[in-house]
Amino acid sequence: MTNSAEISRLLREMNQKGSFQVSVLTDREGFPLAWASGNGENPETQAAVVALAQKTAGQVSSHLGMAVMDEISMRDESGSHLVCRPFTINGRELILAVLMVDKRRPYRKLTNQAVRAIQQAW
Repeated sequence: MTNSAEISRLLREMNQKGSFQVSVLTDREGFPLAWASGNGENPETQAAVVALAQKTAGQVSSHLGMAVMDEISMRDESGSHLVCRPFTINGRELILAVLMVDKRRPYRKLTNQAVRAIQQAW
């Protein structure tokens, strides 16, 4: 793996461009590898939620016979939106998760760019 400081820098850039509250890169089990947050957000808490979301998505996929999910998305009543983007680097399953408060804010292009940048930096 590359320097987690470099990946954290990439995440900070993505957060700034997308006005995301927090972003975290985790392994499949939810262990945080790199993160960027503002306003006192706790990336460890988000990493735990990401692991739970990934486990739930895996169970849904296996029970319903769905293919591997390319995105897991959750919204709450206040408009907060958590998006988890699973991807693989050299056989290692990772998840990029972002938390945003404006549900109308576009995120897909920024998270795609971040995934590619992380793969190049890895």
